[in-house]
Amino acid sequence: MLIDTHAHLYAKQFDQDRDEMIARAEANGIHKFFLPNIDSLSIEGMLALEDKYPDKCFAMMGLHPCSVKEGYEKELSIMEDWLRKRPFVAIGEIGIDLYWDKTFFEQQKKAFNQQVEWAIDLDLPIVIHCRESMDITIKLVERFGGKVKGIFHCFGGSLEQAKKIMDLGFLMGIGGVLTFKKANLASVVKEIPLEYLVLETDAPYLAPVPFRGKRNESGYVLSIAEHLAKAKEISLEKVAEITTKNALNLFE
Repeated sequence: MLIDTHAHLYAKQFDQDRDEMIARAEANGIHKFFLPNIDSLSIEGMLALEDKYPDKCFAMMGLHPCSVKEGYEKELSIMEDWLRKRPFVAIGEIGIDLYWDKTFFEQQKKAFNQQVEWAIDLDLPIVIHCRESMDITIKLVERFGGKVKGIFHCFGGSLEQAKKIMDLGFLMGIGGVLTFKKANLASVVKEIPLEYLVLETDAPYLAPVPFRGKRNESGYVLSIAEHLAKAKEISLEKVAEITTKNALNLFE
């Protein structure tokens, strides 16, 4: 069995064929899908999908850094209300994004720290978005002194950064970037113990080769797993076994 640890399957890009897309994923051996939240507008669709597939789709709750704008405190309060209202598998996706806009960098840090505090209080893992901000985000997590665990989603960093993440006891989410030749990620993951890796798509974004540039979907986890097996020179079965175990140990 394979697991997609990070997929926005509630996104509008799947409105025309969501059930068929999930069926295609299951045909490829992917039977569990973990859904990161974005903001207050994504909650309804995410929870509806979880209700429809209660043994397959599992919701997180959190405020994405790109949704941290003026008045973000109101959004945060909505996240907290939901976290106190019912169980979620993780707090995510949260973090720092300095790719699109640096205007709200300080607010992003405040929102991240607040949500990590909730994770510690509720004994939940966190799922971290750190685009153009990995070193900054690693330092933010270090300040919590090992009190929280989780995943650095969409890992595309150096071996030095990977070692720091492992020292924190965190996992790294490996997705379509692994299949991009210019990313040079294969040489890095070759040196990372499989026990620190999980598979993800970030669907509908970041489709792997040979689907790059098209809509991503959870069934493509199989392609990512195959590339990981090749990079580490191990069997696909071993990749499936260990990455699935890693995900279940974290989320369940």
